[in-house]
Amino acid sequence: MYHCHIQFYFVGKSCRVFECIKTLQPQEHFTHAFSKSSQPEQTLTAKADVIVVNLQDADEKQLLRTLIREKSEKAELFVLAEKEQIMLLADVLPEIKDIWVWPMSDEEISFRLLRWQQTYKMSKDYWQTSHYLEATINNVPNLIWYKDKNGIHEKVNDSFCKTVNKTKQQVEGRGHAYIWDVEQDDPACIESEHKVMTRKETFTSEEIIRAGEGMRTLMTYKSPLYDLDGSVMGTVGVAIDVTQERAYEQEIMQKKRTLETLFTTMDCGIMCHTMDGSRIISINRAALEILGYDSQEEMMLDGFDMIAASVAEEDKEKLRACIQKLKKEGDTVNLEYCVNNKSGEIRHVMGNIKLIKENGELLCQRFLLDCTAQKLKEKEKERQQAELIYALSIDYNFVYFLDLNTGYGTQLRLDEENECLFGNIFNEELLFEENMERYINIFVCDEDKDQLKQAVSCDWMRKELSERKQCHVNYRTEKDGEMRYFQMKLVRTGVWDETGRGVVLGFRSVDEEIRNEMEQKSLLEDALFEANRASQAKSVFLSNMSHDIRTPMNAIVGFTALAISHIDQKERVETYLEKIKTSGNHLLSLINDVLDMSRIESGKMRLQEQCCNLPELLNGLQNIVQADVHAKHQQLSVDASNIRNQEVYCDKLRLNQVLLNLVGNAVKYTEEGGSISLKVTERTGAAKGCASYDFCVRDTGIGMSETFVAHIFEPFEREKNTTISGIQGTGLGMSITKSIVEMMDGSIEIKSKQGVGSEFTVSFTFQLVAGPESLADPNSLYFDIIEKKVLQEDEQEEDTKQAEAGQRRILLTEDNELNQEIAVEILSGAGFYTEVAENGKVAVDMLRRSKPGYYQLVLMDIQMPVMNGYEATRAIRALEDRELSSIPILAMTANAFEEDRQKALMSGMNGHIAKPIDIDRLLDTLGQILK
Repeated sequence: MYHCHIQFYFVGKSCRVFECIKTLQPQEHFTHAFSKSSQPEQTLTAKADVIVVNLQDADEKQLLRTLIREKSEKAELFVLAEKEQIMLLADVLPEIKDIWVWPMSDEEISFRLLRWQQTYKMSKDYWQTSHYLEATINNVPNLIWYKDKNGIHEKVNDSFCKTVNKTKQQVEGRGHAYIWDVEQDDPACIESEHKVMTRKETFTSEEIIRAGEGMRTLMTYKSPLYDLDGSVMGTVGVAIDVTQERAYEQEIMQKKRTLETLFTTMDCGIMCHTMDGSRIISINRAALEILGYDSQEEMMLDGFDMIAASVAEEDKEKLRACIQKLKKEGDTVNLEYCVNNKSGEIRHVMGNIKLIKENGELLCQRFLLDCTAQKLKEKEKERQQAELIYALSIDYNFVYFLDLNTGYGTQLRLDEENECLFGNIFNEELLFEENMERYINIFVCDEDKDQLKQAVSCDWMRKELSERKQCHVNYRTEKDGEMRYFQMKLVRTGVWDETGRGVVLGFRSVDEEIRNEMEQKSLLEDALFEANRASQAKSVFLSNMSHDIRTPMNAIVGFTALAISHIDQKERVETYLEKIKTSGNHLLSLINDVLDMSRIESGKMRLQEQCCNLPELLNGLQNIVQADVHAKHQQLSVDASNIRNQEVYCDKLRLNQVLLNLVGNAVKYTEEGGSISLKVTERTGAAKGCASYDFCVRDTGIGMSETFVAHIFEPFEREKNTTISGIQGTGLGMSITKSIVEMMDGSIEIKSKQGVGSEFTVSFTFQLVAGPESLADPNSLYFDIIEKKVLQEDEQEEDTKQAEAGQRRILLTEDNELNQEIAVEILSGAGFYTEVAENGKVAVDMLRRSKPGYYQLVLMDIQMPVMNGYEATRAIRALEDRELSSIPILAMTANAFEEDRQKALMSGMNGHIAKPIDIDRLLDTLGQILK
C-alpha cells in the first residue's frame, strides 16, 4: 500500500559500483532517482536517502565529516574504500551503514546490492505493519494494555490514557494502584491475570472503575502474552466501556417497575382480555374495585364473558354490541355504563375499548374511569339550575331559554303586564337573534340599540359566559313618548361543553330603581361638590390668612411693646404709633377683603340699588386717591366728558369699591412719576330706559405676565414681582372686584404687558333715573377705604467693636422692613447686636463670609422672596465649615400652625417662634438656645 522513493547520491571518483546501482531494478512500491558530484554539495546531501561515497584519491576524514554533518538523519551512508583506508574510519564508524573494500568483483557488488535492497524493503514493510498496528490500537475506543508478569504496564493505547487521565509516559512502567489512583492493587484484577497466565486462556469479567468523569463500567477481556520460546511473559487486555449500555438497561428496568407500579396503583382501571372473554391477560386493582371484585379469580368465577356480571342489566347488551363492532387492530370505542357493586351502590363508569395485537392475537384493551362523583355533581348542578330558572321566573317579567348551539329557544314565563312588549315578538318560530332584532327595532331607544344587539348575539354570549357565570345589560325602551328602563340578565345553565350550551335570559323593568338611583346619585354628586368646594375654600383660607394676618399683627404688637417701653420719649412713641396705624389699616383692609369674599362665596352679599350721580362718584373717588398720587409724584386724569346720562340706579357703594380697587392698584403698581387715567364712556345701543357704560383704568405700571393674568381673579393670587418689589396685598382684591362686577351683571376685561402697563375695562348697564333723587353722602364711602403704605427705613450698621466687647451677635433674616425694625429694637433692648438679611440667599452669603463664632444665632423668617427660610436653612446646614453649619437657627414666622413648626424642625431649625412676636417668649427661647 505504501510507496517509497529512494534518492541515491554518488560522491567522489566514478567507479563500477555507481553504474551497478543505477542499473538496479526497483522493488514493488519503490522508485529510484540518482544524483552525482565529485565533491559534497549541501543541497544534494540533505535530499539524499542513500549516499555512496568513493574515498579513492580523497581526503577521507574531511569528506566524511562534511557528508555526516549535512545529510538527513534517516539517510544511509555507504563507503567505498581500500583496505589501508579502513583504519582511518574508526571515528565515524557509527554513522556508516556499510563499508565496501576495493577491489570487488562484479558478482560481489551485485550480491551486496541485492542483499541491501531486500533488507531496506523489509524495514519499510515492518514500518508499515507497525504503523498499521499502532494506528489501530490508538484509534479504537476500547482500552488496550500490555502487562508483564509483575503487573507492570509495558504499553497502553490512547483510549487507556484518556480514561485514566494520564499520559503514556506516566502510565507505561507503572502498576495498577498508581494508574487508577488507589491505595493498593485490586486483588480481583491480580487474581484474574494470574488465572490467565497459569491456565493460558482468555478471561472475561465486568469491572467498575473510577475515571475522571465518574464511575465507569468496563467489560474486560484478558489473554496470555507469549515470549519467543513460547512461555507466558505477561498479559494483553482489552476493555470495552459499557457504562451507557448498563445505564440504559437500568433505565429500562426502572421504567418497567414504574409502569408496573402505575398499573397497579393508578385510579384508572386497566384490563386486557381475549376477544371472546375466555381469558383475562391482565387487570389492575382499580379495575377490580370499579367492577366490584376483590380478585381476578372472583370475577372469572362470577361469569365474566367479555362483560362482567356486575354490569347493569340494561347496559350489558349495549356494551357487548360495542365490543363486537371492533374488527381490526386500532379500532376503538368510548361509552358510558353503570355497575352494581356488592353494597348495592350504583357506579357510573366511563369506558374506552381498543383492539391491540400481541404475538399475532387480537386482544381487547380496556380503560375504566369511575365518574360517579362527577355524575352526582352534574345532577346537583342541574337541580340548582332548575332552581335558578324558577327564581328568575319569579323576579323577571319575561324568561327565555336559549340553546346557543342551535340558536333556538323556549319561552319559560311572560307576565301579563309585558305581554305587549314580548308576546307578539317571541310567539313565532324564528331564531332568537331574529326575534330580538325585531324587538330592538320596535321598542328600544336608538342610543341603546347597538349595545343590546351586540349583547344578544350568540357569539357575544358564548364569549362572555365562558369567562363568568352571569352578566346583565341595562337598556331603555320608548313607547308613545314614554321612556322606561329595562334590564336583561344572562345566566349560563347546565354543563357548558361542545355538546350543549344553554342560557337563561331574564327581562325585567328597573324603571323605578334606576330613577331612584339617578336621583340619589345626583344628590350625592351635589353634596360631594359642595363639600369639596367648602373644604377647598377652608384650606385656601387657612393657608393664606395665617401669613397675611400675622404679618401686620406682628408690627402692631411689636411697636406697641416698643412704645410702652419708651413712653417718655415722645417723638419715638409717635413714630411707633404711626407705624402701628399703618399696620392696623393694612389689617383692616385684609379683614374687610376677607369678610367681603366670605359674604360673596356664601351668597350673603346683596346689592343695594339707589340713585347715583356718576360725575359726583368719580369726583369723590379722585379725592380719595389724590393723596397717594401726589406722594408718588404721579399724574391722575379722570375723564367723564362722554357721559350723556349722569343719573342712574346702581349700588354706588359697590361701584365705588370696584373703581377704587382698580385705581388703587394702578397707583400702587405704578412707579413714581408714572401716569394713571380713568375714562368713562357711555355706549350706544342700550335698551330703552337704560344706559351702558365702559369704565377704563389705564396705568404705566409694572404690568403683569400672561400666566398671572389667567389666574388674576382666583382668591389669594399675587404676581411674583409684587413680592419682589415689596408691595403688600391680600390677593383678594381682584377676586372681590370680579364677583361684584358679575353680581351687577357687568363684565371686566384685562390687557397687560410686563414693563409697559395694564388696562382694565369694566362694563355695566344701569337703569336711568326718571327724576331727581337724593344722593347718599359720598363721605360714607370712606369707612371702607383702606390706606396702605409701605414704610422703608435705612438700616444703620453698628460698629463691629461692640461685638468684640462681648455682645452676642444675631443674624436676622426678614424681608418685611417693619418686622425688621421691631425685631432689631427688641433684640437691641435685650443686649444683642443684630445684623439684617432681607432674604434667605443674603443670609447664607453673609454667614458663609463670616468667621466661625461671629454670629451666635440666626433668626429666620419663612416666606421670603429669592430664597425662603426652609431653603436657606438647608443651605446653611450644608456649609463645609462644621461650626458655621451647626449654628442655632430659630424660625420667626407668621406660619404659626403645628405643621409649620414641624416642617421648620425637619428642615434643620432648632426652634419656632410665631408672629406677632411674644417678647418674653422670644427672649426665653434665645436664652435657652444660647445658654
